[in-house]
Amino acid sequence: MDRRAFITVMGGSILVAPLAAEGQQAGKVYRIGYLSAGSTSANPHNLEAFRQGLHELGWNEGRNIIIEYRSADGRFERLPELVAELVRLKVDVIAASPTPAALAARNATRTIPIVGMSLADPVGLGIITSLARPGGNLTGVSYSVGADIFGKDLDLLRQTVPKVRRVAVLSNPAGPSQALIIKNIEAAAQSLGLQLVLVEARGPEEFEGAFARMARERVGALFVVTDPAYIPHRFWLIELTAKNRLPSMFTQRADAEAGGLLSYGPNFPDMYRRAATHVDKILKGAKPADLPVEQPTKFELVINLKTAKALGLTIPQSVLGRADQVIE
Repeated sequence: MDRRAFITVMGGSILVAPLAAEGQQAGKVYRIGYLSAGSTSANPHNLEAFRQGLHELGWNEGRNIIIEYRSADGRFERLPELVAELVRLKVDVIAASPTPAALAARNATRTIPIVGMSLADPVGLGIITSLARPGGNLTGVSYSVGADIFGKDLDLLRQTVPKVRRVAVLSNPAGPSQALIIKNIEAAAQSLGLQLVLVEARGPEEFEGAFARMARERVGALFVVTDPAYIPHRFWLIELTAKNRLPSMFTQRADAEAGGLLSYGPNFPDMYRRAATHVDKILKGAKPADLPVEQPTKFELVINLKTAKALGLTIPQSVLGRADQVIE
């Protein structure tokens, strides 16, 4: 998305100034770089939660902070260029979302503090030493409390479609954490007695080919590993899912709201609001190396009954009873 257009869109929700943040230098205006690997406008609630979190902590755009927005729109190759711009601007901290953006930021600078959001297995990827003591210049909020979240995704899908045995897993091989995620999904599938068909798509230009392969493989359901390259095109992805009559599991609420059958994952606005707390602490003098990487505490299951009806599915009461939101 064009940067000027994005700023114009977001300009309508400029925050009103609260009390000045404690510990900040009097009269100093801090500069925050907001680096998104995906499309910020495709998930506006996440960004607004981050901005609201800063507002609640005493930070007000145009008064004591300036936020420089940079979005790669799912084109990971643009990330080095975008983060280089932020480094040249000498931002005081970079808020990077999700893992590809955090990795690009860390590769570009070892001195500017980085707050990563929705980090996938940051220890496994080697970008931090440990969750409790990350070391270096990166901290933030991780995507899950462990690899078992993908097992829960698959188990909920299996409970919803009890007869399913072959499940397609759609993922982007360009994602830096993809190999680890697939490994965890394969382990979960084995314990659940499910056969996986691993299907790759780097972006929307490969969606139709991916679904053609699913049809050939005669899969009974689909698990989509949400990726920044997919988010701007979620409606087309869900349209293809419906066209192929595949019960689907996604990892973000917005996908179920857009027509996916199920979504299960962390509450993303809560995660981004908590990331604002890290930014606040850094602007007040804390070192990223000393700030533990937080794990999500709120998870949500969303069920789209409209989609279930279109597929001729009856959602078991055992699954319905666990839902945080049911779309009728």
